[in-house]
Amino acid sequence: MAFHAINPVDGSTILTLDNWGASRLSKAMDVAELAAGPWAGTPIKKRCDLLYKAAEVLRARQEELATIITREMGKLIKESRGEIEKCAWVCEYYAEHGPGFLEDEYIETDAAKSLVTYQPLGIILAVMPWNFPFWQVFRFAAPALVAGNTGLLKHASNVPQCAQAIESVFKEAGFPVGVFTTLMIGSVQVRGVIDDPRVKAVTLTGSEPAGKSVAEAAGANIKKSVLELGGSDAFIVLDDADLELAVKQGVTSRYMNAGQSCIAAKRFIVVDAIADAFLEKFKAAVEDLRTGDPMSVDTTLAPMARHDLRDELHKQVIESIEAGAKVVTGCAPEAGSGAYYQASIIDHVKPGMRAWHEELFGPVAIVIRAKNEDDAVSIANSNDFGLGGSVWTQSNARGERVARQLQCGAAFVNGLVKSDPRMPFGGIKLSGYGRELSHHGIREFVNAKTIWIK
Repeated sequence: MAFHAINPVDGSTILTLDNWGASRLSKAMDVAELAAGPWAGTPIKKRCDLLYKAAEVLRARQEELATIITREMGKLIKESRGEIEKCAWVCEYYAEHGPGFLEDEYIETDAAKSLVTYQPLGIILAVMPWNFPFWQVFRFAAPALVAGNTGLLKHASNVPQCAQAIESVFKEAGFPVGVFTTLMIGSVQVRGVIDDPRVKAVTLTGSEPAGKSVAEAAGANIKKSVLELGGSDAFIVLDDADLELAVKQGVTSRYMNAGQSCIAAKRFIVVDAIADAFLEKFKAAVEDLRTGDPMSVDTTLAPMARHDLRDELHKQVIESIEAGAKVVTGCAPEAGSGAYYQASIIDHVKPGMRAWHEELFGPVAIVIRAKNEDDAVSIANSNDFGLGGSVWTQSNARGERVARQLQCGAAFVNGLVKSDPRMPFGGIKLSGYGRELSHHGIREFVNAKTIWIK
């Protein structure tokens, strides 16, 4: 297998790299093992200082790194710049708050002294996707490294330059060799890394099939795993919603990154009373989006990351239309050599259609009409995914009531679903298990050890 960086704008090959063989992978694992003990013993202040330095490196190299993202997977350049800034933020957040999250917790018992201490597990493998190729790595790496773990990264095969650049950021920041290592390996080699006794845990952000495979391997070895998988987030618009706000945020949530986000609004569940009014405004806003060169600030809709992903999305759309869904706008690939897909909306989506049951990972919004609030919640919860969801209403009390009923890991009222270092992030059902970010995330990969002294 080889790594191929293909520019989705025109299909041209940017870079091709051979994946590592067994010998090179073994050497990298040896280096990681040598680094694990000393890094765990490094004072936490030193670890935090290095993470602050990583944030400085990210900001100093922001334009270079953002350009790599855009060239490799097509994200709009302004979104790529924002991704790098968010990575710097998560580094600074854990450098500031990590020590407090990991402080010994004293508990009064029948002992003279009893406490819980949080100790690193060791080497953690991270299997990461291409759609946010820096952010999804850093939101794992920042807390894991501050906690005293070392990291191995198996990145997606279509973003090899991003994978190499991330390792270079840690090296430039002064992290010791082996503390963070990018493994240039294929998917078939992941099981062997998980099986290796030196690896203590694994985290994956990716598809449901990939999650099942990693979870199976981790379970067979009785190793901790955290899975952040797909989502089909509900965007519930109630009859008292501010339609201008809901439309504006709905367009951002659905079409940012060409719709290739696990927490994008995917199912627009709109109550009948205002469905036509919402859809009229939504359609007009969506049709204002313009494809083009993602390096241009004038482009508002990026290409999809790969042609095969675009083709699969189109198949889902066409089969849903054949089953009775109605085209509102778009619903076809753009002409030309790029992996562009029109900003699209399909209405009257119902059970039995692919768009109802599956995640549409691209710039296609599906509209589902609900009778009322209770029906909207029931529809939202009928899906097998449970990552995020949002509700739009001018009553905060009503919004909170609905948010509490949604079966998902994050529910937002009058705001689009997003990840924030200060809040836990993760899902339930087929969207995975475990949490990233906040104090919950840093404690996923530590040993919460009880110490009892008579």
